[in-house]
Amino acid sequence: ERKVVAQQDARAALQTMTLEISMASFNPNFASPIWLDTACGNNPPPNPTYKGIQAASANSLTIEMDINESSVVGDFANEVITYSYETFNQYISRNNNCQGAEAFLGDDPTSGLPRAVRVINDTNGNGIYDDGTDIPMFTYFDGSGNEIPFANLPANIPNIRRIDITLQVETDEINPDTGQRRKMIYSTSVIPRNHATSPGA
Repeated sequence: ERKVVAQQDARAALQTMTLEISMASFNPNFASPIWLDTACGNNPPPNPTYKGIQAASANSLTIEMDINESSVVGDFANEVITYSYETFNQYISRNNNCQGAEAFLGDDPTSGLPRAVRVINDTNGNGIYDDGTDIPMFTYFDGSGNEIPFANLPANIPNIRRIDITLQVETDEINPDTGQRRKMIYSTSVIPRNHATSPGA
């Protein structure tokens, strides 16, 4: 039962992330300027060449899109979304239009709420992928299929053409029969097609 619940949570999270990330840089009216900085304002101003991916790292991704086709980003729900992997507390948060991050996959253990799954991409909780069991949540690729090193971000954000999402999760409760938690890995690739065609200025 614990494994089934964890599977359902992880798959639902991956499906939502895939759908939303695929819409990054959606700008149907080719409006310019349209993009916001990662603080959802204009101080500091956004980098126009980053378009609808204003921040990208192994553990965090900020995407922007003009869902309601108003030529304004942030005036409609889910137009600015930040996914962050909270390594120490082992959950993923989602921030919608800069209204504050909320637990998205796995509950924040400091909230006191019971949780079925914990995210263990970073087994040490140190933010450094330093052993064979650590897996970045996001991996980025250019148009030729070459992986973009994290050290080359954010400068290479304009070159992103594919984003791989990997979720390594485990049941929060320990299986009484084995004395261990059940571990699972889910992954998918996302093509943010609008990112290549949307105007950046």
